[in-house]
Amino acid sequence: MKVLPQVDSPLLVRTDFSDDSAWQALLAVVDAPSAAGARANTHIVDDAAYTDLTAAQVVEQAPAGRLGELLIVADKTAVTAPDMPLLVIHRPGTPDHEGLRVVAAQLGSVANAVTGATREWDEIADAADDEGVFRGF
Repeated sequence: MKVLPQVDSPLLVRTDFSDDSAWQALLAVVDAPSAAGARANTHIVDDAAYTDLTAAQVVEQAPAGRLGELLIVADKTAVTAPDMPLLVIHRPGTPDHEGLRVVAAQLGSVANAVTGATREWDEIADAADDEGVFRGF
């Protein structure tokens, strides 16, 4: 298994390879600015070596202490659901890490808020709907 790259921006790791057109659609939404003009600025990891890995298995592929504030996983749910809810893990690789689904259209807002320290993770998690998905404030 490949080790995840060490980069300054949040990693967006593809783990579902069932539908390339759905993946391209997800990337287009992630790359577009949010309603507030925020862009996600992620580093895309599009490698079949990560096929069907769980979020925990993806975290295990990172060099110790080198994942930063966020790790984003594009799993089957993210690729197949209409609103593309990505799995965003705050503080991956730490004992107190937390995961939350974030619709692709809001990824830029969440990534910039957390990495820029303009919002606390708890604020974002508290704004998630009853299904545990953050759809915006």
